Amino acid sequence: MARPPDPARRARTLARATDYVLEHGLAGLSLRPLAAALDTSTRMLLYDFGSKERLVAEILAEVRRRESALLTEHLATSGGSPSELLTDLWDWLAADERAPYLRLFFEVYVDAIHRPEAYENGGTDMVTDWLDGLAVALRRPDEDRLDPATTTLLIAAARGLLLDRLLTADAERTDGAMAVFAEWLGRR
Repeated sequence: MARPPDPARRARTLARATDYVLEHGLAGLSLRPLAAALDTSTRMLLYDFGSKERLVAEILAEVRRRESALLTEHLATSGGSPSELLTDLWDWLAADERAPYLRLFFEVYVDAIHRPEAYENGGTDMVTDWLDGLAVALRRPDEDRLDPATTTLLIAAARGLLLDRLLTADAERTDGAMAVFAEWLGRR
């Protein structure tokens, strides 16, 4: 009879595989180089996760959990008006240490457009995560959550500027654009 998977080993492998994907991305991900980088074998990866697709799904879920925890921790110390919160959130998102998350986010986002079947819920969780979090974080004191249209606009502006910043590394221009946008939000 086969031994059941070791949950502690599986959790360690998932954590290290997540770190690997954050550093290297998903494009061209192959189990052999991943296993070698993790000091394990492809057989053990498949034993613990069942398939490459399941491993990737769990890695992406772990990335979302990590990012959500970091964002929740950051938002707990933020305050002020929606425009001040947006500026603070921009500074946090655009920080160099968030770049691996953003590169992976945009890689998966574009891939999900072409291959929605490769991702749970067709990749739409990446959209709803941001919508749900910002709708609550940026609400006015007299409302339960920011309306969906305004939240979508805020996310679209931030994502566009983040994508631009990742590609061009032009912090001054993208920071300036976000400042103009936050000022607009303050007048709304």
